[in-house]
Amino acid sequence: MSQLSQQITEDMKTAMREKNTVTLNTVRMLKSSIKNAAIEKGGANAELTDPEVMAVVRKEVKKRQDSIEQYEAAGRTELADQEKAEIKVLNGYLPEPLSEEEIASIVEAAVAEVGATSRKEMGQVMKLVQERTAGRADGKTLSQAVMAKLS
Repeated sequence: MSQLSQQITEDMKTAMREKNTVTLNTVRMLKSSIKNAAIEKGGANAELTDPEVMAVVRKEVKKRQDSIEQYEAAGRTELADQEKAEIKVLNGYLPEPLSEEEIASIVEAAVAEVGATSRKEMGQVMKLVQERTAGRADGKTLSQAVMAKLS
């Protein structure tokens, strides 16, 4: 079992003891998503590595961000607040995100390394940038930074 999976299990036990329903429900859902991803990867006994678990966590955060937008558009602030609380719990399992300056310097280095001059080379630059950020920034932010640099 990966270290992050063990941490999630321990956090679930702690949430049960403390009767923290928001954390407990969020962590239970996360464990379920991790198990489903593991089954998709290699059957019932498969286990995910830490980077794969982080990818599942990021996916769950993204789902909640989408839900928040929809709830706020519909005027359902209580549901949006619940999703925000869940995002806060999920973010505890992700590494510290990169600052805008760090992203800009990584993008600049990648553009220089690839020798990109137009948006036609954006795919090559994005591949390099995603490798270097190692999941510490979402794809939309990276894409916008690369487009701004190549325009």
